[in-house]
Amino acid sequence: MNSKYQSFLSDASNQEKVFVNPQPIISQHPEPEKIKHILIGSKEAVIGTIETLHQLGYANVRDWTPLLPTSNPGEVTSVLVRLIILQ
Repeated sequence: MNSKYQSFLSDASNQEKVFVNPQPIISQHPEPEKIKHILIGSKEAVIGTIETLHQLGYANVRDWTPLLPTSNPGEVTSVLVRLIILQ
């Protein structure tokens, strides 16, 4: 090949082998992230919501914290911590 580009081509037998350090492998399994669900309301509303979420298969009743009173009269709170993986 006689062209003005000949000088840019190299003979394969004269090529040096170049080894490139591989990039670190990124895990295909991302770390789970905590998410907190907080229910605040009357005792009846909080218990009813916990039971509904249980019936829907989202969380077991025992996964929630015990009902704790808030600073507002007649109001309680309960927390559910779940681990999720973001896609």
